[in-house]
Amino acid sequence: MKITLFGATGGTGKQLVDQACAAGHQVTAVVRDPARLTRTDPNLTVVTADVMTPDSIAPHVAGADAVITAIGSPDLKPTTIQTDSTRSIIEAMRRQGTRRLLVVSNGGMATEGDGPVTRFLAKPILSRVLRNPWGDMRVMEEAVRASNLDWTIVRPPMLTDGPRTGTYRTAVDRNVRGGIRLSRANLADCILRHLNDPAALHVAIAAGN
Repeated sequence: MKITLFGATGGTGKQLVDQACAAGHQVTAVVRDPARLTRTDPNLTVVTADVMTPDSIAPHVAGADAVITAIGSPDLKPTTIQTDSTRSIIEAMRRQGTRRLLVVSNGGMATEGDGPVTRFLAKPILSRVLRNPWGDMRVMEEAVRASNLDWTIVRPPMLTDGPRTGTYRTAVDRNVRGGIRLSRANLADCILRHLNDPAALHVAIAAGN
């Protein structure tokens, strides 16, 4: 497949680059600073563009079989980075007629499927601490749902730098009960597994150990 990837220099993005290239996909990584992506691979093309400007990224989503965004906020300050970047990506895809979009969100905003301790104790505390990035992700998800694209929202729990095992659990439109952690490597694996899955269209897929 031809994949256009945003957020390729982050922890999850680098895992996506490694795994997608190893699987034989043709990956176009759209970045601001190419010096931060040092991998070389015949299946990888690195381009520099401003994700916030549809005109800048439109040529790089043209002809893609799937577009993935793993862009995230680096801190707890008020932010609209995921909302603004995703809206720009959606507009660029509309202009080019590109249909398949997968976005990385988080499972913290949702409570369906959670156990009582997580729902009534942990989540209220986390929602105050993470109110800015979670608020940004919530609006981002609304923009994705309102688009006319073939979208999938992927919602991981707390991310770690553990290995790729492929032994995580998934759930549709609800959290994985007890699945409070997931390695970035397994998150990338989950995203790539659902690229061509018809059951993953227009749903949120949660993953957790």
